[in-house]
Amino acid sequence: MMKIWPFTRNGASGFSAASTAKQVTEGIDANGLTAVVTGATSGIGVETTKTLALRGVHVFMAVRNVDAGKDLKEKILNEIPAAKIDVMELDLSSLASVEKFASKFMSLELPLNILINNAGIMATPFKLSKDNIELQFATNHLGHFHLTNLLLDAMKTTSGKCNKEGRIINVSSEAHRFAYREGIRFDGINNESGYNSLQAYGQSKLANILHANELAKRLKEEGVEITVNSIHPGSITTNLLRHHGFINGLIHTLGKLVLKDIEQGAATSCYVALHPQVKGVSGKYFMDSNMAQPTSQAGDAELAKKLWDFSQKLTQDPTIH
Repeated sequence: MMKIWPFTRNGASGFSAASTAKQVTEGIDANGLTAVVTGATSGIGVETTKTLALRGVHVFMAVRNVDAGKDLKEKILNEIPAAKIDVMELDLSSLASVEKFASKFMSLELPLNILINNAGIMATPFKLSKDNIELQFATNHLGHFHLTNLLLDAMKTTSGKCNKEGRIINVSSEAHRFAYREGIRFDGINNESGYNSLQAYGQSKLANILHANELAKRLKEEGVEITVNSIHPGSITTNLLRHHGFINGLIHTLGKLVLKDIEQGAATSCYVALHPQVKGVSGKYFMDSNMAQPTSQAGDAELAKKLWDFSQKLTQDPTIH
């Protein structure tokens, strides 16, 4: 059943909010490519993994729950017998876990063409990570920031050897529009004072876009053939708002009528990861498999540089904040 308004118009790409992950990658042969997808066992991560595998990508599922990852792998193999999938443990809220994952992956000496920073938590009550950092910022932004930096050499080597563009995708959200007025509360990363769970979520999603923009700029200056973009998957009926019972129930009830389903929600990630239309496009924000315009804060180059420097310091020494 189509769960997004059927009269949705196609954008410049030829796709719309109603397009599915399979539709936006139809006819694409991605055999020989290797991808890491974080948060691959829930929400759009499942469909993203399945679609990439269907198109021939060797997918590494980077997940907190390895047993759930292995179960999903079996389900996908039953559906797509030729799928190439591996499962590896990754807890993005722990810098030590990120480092362990990256070290293990790098030791395999495999190519890495695509990194999809997909995992996320939403609107959680105030809680600190193992590194004493607000949990949403730690999981949604900092863990991905650190992971990307640690895997970047593998991506650079791969793009150089294969003469093929690498692609990094940060899954953000329109919630970046609801970040704190000052953009990033650098002084509030481990401070409950003035904490608002939805604004803190918006802050982490704004950070996803700023991170992508700053990295895109740096790689362009370096002359490296790796693109970095951020995407908004759309409003989807997932369980991200499980910490807000009434809202979550309402969304699931009404969402069956007007929100995207998982297949539609994964479309933009898969489009930006595989489609030839996106070749050479970097530092952009995508929604409904088309380029879109984020907030002015998301385009603030000075804030992006400030966040980069702050994140770099945090990953080197989490006690500095």
